[in-house]
Amino acid sequence: MPAPPIALRIAAGDVTLAVFEWNAGARGSAETFLLAHATGFHARCWDRVIEGLGERHILAVDQRGHGRSGGTLPVHWRQFGDDLAELTRVMDLHGVVGVGHSMGGHAMSEAAALEPARFRRLVLIDPVILPPWVYGTPGTWTGRLEGQHPTAKRRSRWTSPEEMFERFRGRRPFDTWDERVLRDYCVHGLLVDPSGGFVLACSPEFEAEIYMTSHGNGGVHERVRAVGVSVLVVRAMEPPSAEHLMDFRYSPTWPGLAAAFRCGRDLHLPERTHFLPMEDPDFTARLILEGGDGLR
Repeated sequence: MPAPPIALRIAAGDVTLAVFEWNAGARGSAETFLLAHATGFHARCWDRVIEGLGERHILAVDQRGHGRSGGTLPVHWRQFGDDLAELTRVMDLHGVVGVGHSMGGHAMSEAAALEPARFRRLVLIDPVILPPWVYGTPGTWTGRLEGQHPTAKRRSRWTSPEEMFERFRGRRPFDTWDERVLRDYCVHGLLVDPSGGFVLACSPEFEAEIYMTSHGNGGVHERVRAVGVSVLVVRAMEPPSAEHLMDFRYSPTWPGLAAAFRCGRDLHLPERTHFLPMEDPDFTARLILEGGDGLR
């Protein structure tokens, strides 16, 4: 098991990012694995995956508005990629293996297009990159979807991480997670409230706004076409109908995404859910290291 990470505070443009670094002594002497999480999650959700990555230089970042990072509303999906690109500049990273889950995969694609010389390859696990026609005119802001996203009603206040863990462990989709990951999600996903108890590090309002603006970054397809490094796109089970689109277990990834990258490869895992890194961190680590060869 790797030693606990070093907690860093990195000024990246208009936001200060919380970054967790494993095996800091290897920085600059070998490739760096840069991990970006999904909407509503945080960097330490990767801890159990990182256990399977060995003695490599690893960075996991709390994206803006999540975990211990700064960030205020309004938010545009392009900003998450800008943040990661700026992080690679500030830390002067090279030979980066960019790993992104869900929204983190969207952001990692943007970052690799903005800083192509710093990235070696990408592993995108069920990235939220929708078909081009969903976004409207590429490069323009299409605004918020109508109505209120259900995550805005998520419970924010908890008496302890243990209460949150016990509440979630038997509920879908958390009931299929590796319990070590679920505990990490709860322990590191809460902040001490000065008035007592704990609150979610990513507020329900911030999380909901990200979902509500998910159709806004049409320019992501321009950046996808600009990425020149090898990209593995891992897709989970597809929704059987439009009625299942709000079930987060299903893949949000455009099936044609891998072919849109210059050097993309598609790995469809129809028996796996969108929460693959949480359900099977050991398998996810092998995917990252081996590029999906021979894995199902």
